[in-house]
Amino acid sequence: MSKQKSLCSVRESVQLAPAVYSLWLEAPDIVKHALPGQFVSLYCQEKDRLLPRPISICELDQEAGRLRLVYRVVGAGTEEFSRLVSGDQIEVLGPLGNGFKREGERPLLIGGGIGIPPMLELAKQFGGSAAVVLGYRDSGMFLKDEFETYAEVFIATDDGSAGTRGTVIDAITEQKILENGVDVIYSCGPTPMLRGVKDFAQEHDIKAYLSMEERMACGVGACLACVCQSAEIDDHSKVKNKRVCKDGPVFLSTEVEF
Repeated sequence: MSKQKSLCSVRESVQLAPAVYSLWLEAPDIVKHALPGQFVSLYCQEKDRLLPRPISICELDQEAGRLRLVYRVVGAGTEEFSRLVSGDQIEVLGPLGNGFKREGERPLLIGGGIGIPPMLELAKQFGGSAAVVLGYRDSGMFLKDEFETYAEVFIATDDGSAGTRGTVIDAITEQKILENGVDVIYSCGPTPMLRGVKDFAQEHDIKAYLSMEERMACGVGACLACVCQSAEIDDHSKVKNKRVCKDGPVFLSTEVEF
């Protein structure tokens, strides 16, 4: 997949929830090659922060050549990004990794925490045929209204303050989502959630794609900092590992182990 480093202009930067920000970038050279499920790496201005920060693609505006990222502030790099304003410029490398392959007529999209944003562009591209389950810690939700523009949305919260109390799997069961038919699952979120989705898909004999979340360094497959355990021996490492940045971040559930 084509990738390049571009100097991108900030179109808009706004806060969506505590520590969660939305960033629109003018990035025509990246957008024309990008797919839902891929990510980009953003470079900091501070020179002591040498490694770029990987952030999943949230939305693509092909006509305007714009790219949307929604991320959580977790350290000095993302805190720097949160201070960007319209007109600022930032170096961006991408698109990186492998995105989602659109399949099926009755897809189910599952996002948890900061794994929710990558599912929005996929929901758009399915054109209203998908059901979406979103998992949050509490009622401090983000992007929910935007998902409802493109799909039927079900909510799970850890504390029960909105939707189903419990996990995304609890919401699927309580809302009887499978009764309407599901032929493929797409999911992104923390490892415990992905483990549950994999087991659920296997139990119900549904094909599932999982987008893995791992800490990355280079973002292009050279450093092996983001490996996950694979079901088969990897041609690159000669052991049961896959590079999340290069071989993923999207994998078939049968390709990875937890």
